[in-house]
Amino acid sequence: MWNKNRITDLLGIEYPIFQGPFGGGLSTVELTSTVSNLGGLGGFGAYTLSPDEIYEIDKQIKLKTDKPYNLNLWVNDHDIIDQEHTENQYKKTVEIFKPYYDSLNIEVPTLPPSFESRFQNQLQVVFDIKPKVFSFMFGLLDPYIIERLKNQGTVVAGNATTLDEAITLENIGVDVIVASGFESGGHRPSFLDKAELSTTGTFALIQLVKDKVKTPIVAAGGIANGRGIAAAMTLGAEAAQIGTAFLATEESGALPIHKEFLFSEAARSTTLSRAYTGRLGRGITTEITRKLLTATEQTLPFPLQTTFISSMRKAALEQKKHELVFFWSGQIAPILKHKKASTLMKSLIEDASEILNT
Repeated sequence: MWNKNRITDLLGIEYPIFQGPFGGGLSTVELTSTVSNLGGLGGFGAYTLSPDEIYEIDKQIKLKTDKPYNLNLWVNDHDIIDQEHTENQYKKTVEIFKPYYDSLNIEVPTLPPSFESRFQNQLQVVFDIKPKVFSFMFGLLDPYIIERLKNQGTVVAGNATTLDEAITLENIGVDVIVASGFESGGHRPSFLDKAELSTTGTFALIQLVKDKVKTPIVAAGGIANGRGIAAAMTLGAEAAQIGTAFLATEESGALPIHKEFLFSEAARSTTLSRAYTGRLGRGITTEITRKLLTATEQTLPFPLQTTFISSMRKAALEQKKHELVFFWSGQIAPILKHKKASTLMKSLIEDASEILNT
């Protein structure tokens, strides 16, 4: 049976289908619980949340499902070097973004306040609530932390964008490796080299990792239907993580206009850009990402760029100037069909079963 392997046994799930754990308010209790209740692994991205907010989300999810779900955090949650560097970057950022603020008739924001890492406090929550699955991105955990998590019954998953990152994750003892290809929507979770130099495609990455590591692999990027799941598992993955297709459903926290764009012809073109957050991420190509494609050195460090851009994004949405908004999306968006998470999940299971059980 295609849906019985090391990952399903380890996690206690019926189907090796993961829902991408979106951050920044895009994950919801409803989406996470729906996927888990239908036999997959729902995911919740919590890197922007306070410890108290994570406790509350965990409580809400557990009221809606008694199945496992994946809680995701970012180990390195900022790229700030020092105040002097940030001030120099701010001058460059203002220079390149001022015309866009002027076009919206709003003031250029002042330099955002500095940012204190939340990760250590967030990690304590993971030890307290003991989720069945904990995944991390943008860095490494100390092996003793991984051992402690495993001893409390938590399955630990790390995200890799290259073969070297996958090998590094195996060496520190993770249970599962999510191999994130460059087709994926959202941020590129690279940590050994610059994200721009870590752009291996999903189906190449699966094979490279499978050849060198023994840890079970989850394929992520460019998968939105049963055919994609079947292809990933044929190449050596033991599960598939699906992001954009779930992001487009009614249950996700994406704005209605974001979902509209995911189902539009605009989704045929996506861009990797640092323009909106300061970290490299893939979204639908709009005027701003097309023009700022090479502006890598003219953005503030993450997450200050997100704060800097927030008033522009808000004004652009209110004024319906969507060419100035960056909507997260993977390259696979043009084949999306389903607008309800339950319908999508059932379709994934049926189509993968038909292909892999023949």
